[in-house]
Amino acid sequence: MNKTDRQELSEIFITFFKIGAFTIGGGYAMLPLIEKEVVDNKKWVQEEEMIDIFAIVQSVPGVISINTSMFVGYKKAKLKGALCAAIGVILPSFLIILAIYYALSGIKDNIYLQKAFEGVRAGVTALIFLTAIKLTKKTIKSYISAIIAVIAFILMVFFEVHVILLIVAGGILGYIMYFARKVKKL
Repeated sequence: MNKTDRQELSEIFITFFKIGAFTIGGGYAMLPLIEKEVVDNKKWVQEEEMIDIFAIVQSVPGVISINTSMFVGYKKAKLKGALCAAIGVILPSFLIILAIYYALSGIKDNIYLQKAFEGVRAGVTALIFLTAIKLTKKTIKSYISAIIAVIAFILMVFFEVHVILLIVAGGILGYIMYFARKVKKL
């Protein structure tokens, strides 16, 4: 491996390590930071491509932040890039959880600590809500897609329809709509 390859892999690792180290709340809370870093700052992917990446990684098993980091890392530097990105985004959480376990194992019932975590959970909820709003603005571009999104939400929340079924159904409906518009133009 030459120096340029090592530098590129180091940059991928450090980028995702920083994201993993400074995001509280898991995968969905990381999405705005990942997008800002890889789209706006690093320009590794385009904004539209990032939306596609988010859609793809939500439809496969696994943690969304790890899947997203691997997808971006792979795009940047193939398999080595995917591994560096995944390790970069996972390692801070692993180290932090280890440290918290040792530090808090004796004071888990402390009221001040419990209240602090209530505040952290509220902040994380806001980050997840922000991600939902951004994705909605970027992906729902017609009345039909808005109707599909509302129906999918209702089916998921009130009827507990599995997400995979809704993703597949949404894909099929999107294809049918595309085909119907194409036929209509002929």
